[in-house]
Amino acid sequence: MSSVLSDSSDSPAASAASAASAASPADAGVSALLRSPFERLLLAAGIDPQQPWQTVLLCLVFRDGPLTQAGTWRGLFATCFPHVDFRRLRAADMIRIPLQLAWLLVVRIKPLPASRSWKSRFESTLDRLLALVVAAMPTSLRSAASRLSQRVNRASSDVNAMEAKAEEFAQHGIWDHPTVRYVAYACAATLALLCITTPFSTLAQLIFVTLLWIIAMLIRRIPGPVATLLLIVLSVTASTRYLWWRVAFTLNWDETFDFFWGVLLLFAEIYTWVILVLGYVQTSWPLRRGPTPLPENDRVWPTVDVFIPTYNEPLKVVMPTVYAALGIDWPRDKINIYLLDDGRRDEFRRFAAEAGIGYIIRPNNFHAKAGNLNHALTKTNGEYIAIFDCDHIPTRSFLQATMGWFVRDPKLALLQTPHHFFSPDPFERNLGLFRSMPNEGELFYGVIQDGNDLWNATFFCGSCAVIKRGPLEQVGGIAVETVTEDAHTALKLQRLGYRSAYINLPQAAGLATESLSAHIGQRIRWARGMAQIFRLDNPFLGKGLNWAQRICYGNAMLHFLNGGPRLIFLTAPLAFLLFHAYVIYTPAISVILYVLPHMVHANITNSRIQGSHRHSFWAEVYETVLAWYIVRPTTVALLDPHKGKFNVTAKGGLVEKNYFDWTISLPYLVIVGLNLLGFIVGIGRIIFGPADEIPTTLLNLFWTGYNVLLLGAAISVASETKQVRRSHRVNMRLPAVLHLPGGQLVRCETEDFSEGGAALQMEQVPELPAEELVMVALWRGDEEFTFPARVVGHSSTRLRLRWELTTTEQQMTLVQCTFARADAWVSWAEGRHRDKPLLGLRKVLTTGVEGYRRVAEHALPSTMPLARKTTSALNWIASLLPRPPRPVKNSTHP
Repeated sequence: MSSVLSDSSDSPAASAASAASAASPADAGVSALLRSPFERLLLAAGIDPQQPWQTVLLCLVFRDGPLTQAGTWRGLFATCFPHVDFRRLRAADMIRIPLQLAWLLVVRIKPLPASRSWKSRFESTLDRLLALVVAAMPTSLRSAASRLSQRVNRASSDVNAMEAKAEEFAQHGIWDHPTVRYVAYACAATLALLCITTPFSTLAQLIFVTLLWIIAMLIRRIPGPVATLLLIVLSVTASTRYLWWRVAFTLNWDETFDFFWGVLLLFAEIYTWVILVLGYVQTSWPLRRGPTPLPENDRVWPTVDVFIPTYNEPLKVVMPTVYAALGIDWPRDKINIYLLDDGRRDEFRRFAAEAGIGYIIRPNNFHAKAGNLNHALTKTNGEYIAIFDCDHIPTRSFLQATMGWFVRDPKLALLQTPHHFFSPDPFERNLGLFRSMPNEGELFYGVIQDGNDLWNATFFCGSCAVIKRGPLEQVGGIAVETVTEDAHTALKLQRLGYRSAYINLPQAAGLATESLSAHIGQRIRWARGMAQIFRLDNPFLGKGLNWAQRICYGNAMLHFLNGGPRLIFLTAPLAFLLFHAYVIYTPAISVILYVLPHMVHANITNSRIQGSHRHSFWAEVYETVLAWYIVRPTTVALLDPHKGKFNVTAKGGLVEKNYFDWTISLPYLVIVGLNLLGFIVGIGRIIFGPADEIPTTLLNLFWTGYNVLLLGAAISVASETKQVRRSHRVNMRLPAVLHLPGGQLVRCETEDFSEGGAALQMEQVPELPAEELVMVALWRGDEEFTFPARVVGHSSTRLRLRWELTTTEQQMTLVQCTFARADAWVSWAEGRHRDKPLLGLRKVLTTGVEGYRRVAEHALPSTMPLARKTTSALNWIASLLPRPPRPVKNSTHP
């Protein structure tokens, strides 16, 4: 039986629909001649007239929904009342049942279409419409339609021939002639200019934006990059028209105060428009490069030095990275691993000697990580350098997946892979979003870097990358002029004409920042460094870069200047609500007709481009959290790029208890207070102010309300959730075998694992006392390894274990069988839903409400019992509301 609101392929109506879609519209019309008018109407509606009359009646009311598929009366009851257990009725069910009955009488349940391509859904809809038209025709017209259909079928071969000729004409070489291309560009630019700058009346603007929206909604369902380009054209058109309208018609030149606020908001909007357009250029056609094979003879493979820099991280964080590096599949005589210890610790020196790797220190810490790497360059001689942050654990296939491109392309100097994190960042942990929604950095590694790769503008990201030694030495080593030495190094390499590449295949995984304060500190360094590069080595200036590379680098650097514009957007409506300043000097209806299309098309297009790697409206939450903290460092870096120092991002720490970070959230609590004050004043303007200002006041109140909820979502991240595990558990299913003390073997699989233990799933867990010693077998490729473990606890199908590793070799092998597997992170995002803009908006707004609840919980803990009772009461009321029918398999309800 199908799930709620979905078609069932074996239902009678679905069979009729599939039969109708298999036949041509004309054939359907001919067959309809042999049926009664009522039967023809049923067929046109997709209902099989041969069904029993009760089922036909249900289909007419519920359109082949779940009620028509319930099967038995028991199934029908269970389907109609999914929130009522008839075996154990409760007092509140006496309210639920009448409400549900009333709802079923007035609501028409329609099934969602089965998962099909846009083309098949479109063709099926056309077939049904044509069949309905044919069924309603008089007999003479139906006969004429049948004859016309036969003529069309005979002419179809001629149509195919015409299509072939048109295709041949489209492939003619004349279209590649420069003159023809430039003429086409000029015509397109002229039409775009007219479309953007032609003044419209209010009605004409409404019609124009409605047509743009209809076209966008049709195009967004068409697969392929060409449809994405069309959406980009529509979005740029709507946004540029909005910007032109803002400049030409919305500034109040007669009032100095209004003009100042209006220009301030306009500058912020110009900034966002520039970022939007540059982002479209950067990401419109991702390259999606894959690995390329190496030569079969591994004797010709190049030599590689693996650098693992560390400064103040604990040895427990560094050990798995070293163990995984020792397991990389590469000829042993062609790979050397070095631990670069800027902390100069004896513990690390002894560990490196025990592991059999190189250990390099230097007499000072000049230039931080960049200086550490550059010093190691002078002590090694491998042809290529693979760099991993000390918490990034490489997979065994890392070099196999990356080095083929260097062998294939002698001009390739840099190849980057994604930074993948197996622990949640503060957003994911504090908001409970880990693995259910893309994290903050996934947009860059999932979309932007693939777009950069098309334009030969891949950024070096400091870790999980390979660099060719010769070009790196030619540019003077890792850049030391800025605190984002990685991106600056890539820029220098590309200025000399070297190529770069990106493979969007996670080949290493590491630890995310543990706390919001550490996360913000890391982003401050990135923002300061990109602003420094913008001042010292501006990508829009200088030699060596093509126009696309300049756009990719320029957009990345300009992006970190978003703190100021974001703060302007969060406070702009207060100019009117508190000071009666018209920041947009025009009627409210005009604002809606221009700003709404700009926002809608930008969200539709970005959802299409970014949907798998960034959900709608969450970028605003991330930017809001960072806005206050990156304004000052980026401004200082633009004015004096030599100020500021490198700060190391702490990893491997703990959050010992739940707490609210009042220091981090204080600036946003102040802005919330100002917005609430503006909201109260705005309500007063509606009650006591002029009637002609009510639309403008309502518009600003709506904007303020959205800002308050957005700030609430940002504040919610400051509610730190306890994290006391020193070894992060990774949810991953791996085949395993449990060796029991008596010699029995039990096949099972891991539910999760960590450096400290694992959880195994099996059909039936044998009786094992706590602290019982068992052995667990795991695989690395075709090799089997066993590890001792003690029982911590169990349920009927789940066994929790604690590793009892006694040797360095066991620790190393465990890492290589788990974290360093070649396929460890490939399927990490499986099962995650693609972005839906309206659902993204709802999630952001509900998170905003949750943020204020958290503030109240930490600020006024005595009010929490009342809040919990209120929430419980609201949940009880919600349980009374009607529910969509849901078929229940094997129902036992009476």
